[in-house]
Order: sequence, then structure tokens, then C-alpha cells
Amino acid sequence: MTTEQITMIHPILRTTDVNELNKIAAQVRRDVLRMTYLAKSGHPGGSLGAADFLVALHFAIMDIHPPHFDMDGIGEDIFILSNGHICPAWYSILARLGYFPLEELATFRKIHSRLQGHPATLEGLPGVRIATGSLGQGFSVAIGAALAKRLNKDDHKVFVLMGDGEIQEGQIWEGAAFAGHHRVDNLIAAVDWNNQQIDGPVEKVMSVGDLPLRFEALGWHVILVHDANDMQQVLDSLNEAVESAGKGKPIVLLLRTHMGYPVDFMLDNHKWHGVPPNKEQLEEALKQIPETFGDFPA
Repeated sequence: MTTEQITMIHPILRTTDVNELNKIAAQVRRDVLRMTYLAKSGHPGGSLGAADFLVALHFAIMDIHPPHFDMDGIGEDIFILSNGHICPAWYSILARLGYFPLEELATFRKIHSRLQGHPATLEGLPGVRIATGSLGQGFSVAIGAALAKRLNKDDHKVFVLMGDGEIQEGQIWEGAAFAGHHRVDNLIAAVDWNNQQIDGPVEKVMSVGDLPLRFEALGWHVILVHDANDMQQVLDSLNEAVESAGKGKPIVLLLRTHMGYPVDFMLDNHKWHGVPPNKEQLEEALKQIPETFGDFPA
């Protein structure tokens, strides 16, 4: 199926109801598993773990206008996925919000697809404003976008998600110091703190230390989310972050997630960072996650 042949849009209405958000997150997780299976490549582990945060952010918190997407993002909130490898979850959310046809999810990582293995802009996928996945760089762009909104007197916010393996990059801490010093208080960052990266547990590869203390020392308002796979906790923390914006400090949410959640054989296992499920694994995983809004056609 070519992009030109895909015409149907299937948007889900935005909501602040936790039960509805959980249903959306379940469907997003099914999309992630099926997308990576069909592509025979991709990153299911982090995509599954971060789904609750991404769903709550896009369906309940951000002021966005899916039918009227433009690259400037003036007059609406902006999201940047700095850890671009978990794009399967983001693509699912964008499609289910109506940014592009749901059927297009079946083209993930295919030749000439707009759904590349990391978010890209050349193909013109609605919802994506910057190519990310070169770890650390999306965070820097988010800081720049927040400063641009300040200069434009646009009171909307910029959100950015990073991985805890990603924040081993020195560029992250240079950006964090800059944002704290310049009081970029329309910036809300988040770290997917699952303690897993491609080579093993983060604490064994290279510890990121006391993250709350590190960010606080650089002038950030820190919100620790003890269970970021609990939708109510995620929603409450995001509301706190929004209420804390504009008070002189950038904000960071430290999200304690579980890689591979809720699939039992993927849970907290770094081996699922970048390995797609085979047919048997897909079938077993899908048994553990209810189909709530209908699977995309493949």
C-alpha cells in the first residue's frame, strides 16, 4: 500500500478520563508490537514503557491542533521526542489523534515510508518538527524552541522526552545548565528512567547518579514520578508540571517506568531495547494487552 492509497483518518477524541487514557495506552501498545513485528525491526521495549506518559501528554495535557499542523507550532504546545528510537509509540499516538491515516502505521520502517525508524522531516510526516534519534540533540532543540516562543510572546510550552541512557551524553548536561541559568520556564522535560539501555542496565553501563539532585543543582524544578506506568500518577505529575511553568525554573519529570511494560517476558529486560517480537512472541504479548479501539489494518 502506497502513501497515496491511504486515505482514511481514524481520530480518537482527547480526554482527561484516566480509564479512557488507559484504554488508549493499551491500543498504542498493541500498535507498537504489531508495527515492530511487521517491520522485523524497531524498538519495542522503551516504546511500551513510555506509552502512558506519551498518551497522557498528547491526549490530556498539550494544547495541540492535529488537523492544522504546521512546522512553526505558533499558538500551540510543541513536543519533541529526543530519544527518537521509541517513535513507534509516538507514531501510533499521532495517527490515532488524526495527524495522518491509521493505515499508514503498517508502513513503519518500510522503503519510502514517512514512518522512518527515527522521526524525520524529509518525508513530511505531520506531527514531526525535527529529526531526532542522534541522542542528546532533541533536548537542545527543545530549549531553542522554548526560547523562540518566549521571543514571540507565545505563552505555550515545549515538552521533550529523553531516555536515561541518552542523558549520559554531555550535550544533555550542557543544555540543562543553560536552561537553568536562563530560566527557561516554558520548558517541560521528562526522562524515561527505566534503568535499561541497549548494552545493559544503565547503572552498570554508566550510572547517571542522583538525578533529582543533579537537575536541582542546575536550577530545575524536579518532579519525581515513582510509578510512571500508573496513568493517574502520570496525569497528576503532568498537571503539576504545567502549573509550575512560568515560575522561573525549567521543569523536569523523572519517570520511573518499566521497559516492556506490561508484557511479562519483556519486563525490565534490556534485550528488548531494539529487538522486535517474532510471530509466537507477538501472539503471546497481544494476549496480555486488550484491543480497545481496533487494531490498524495490516
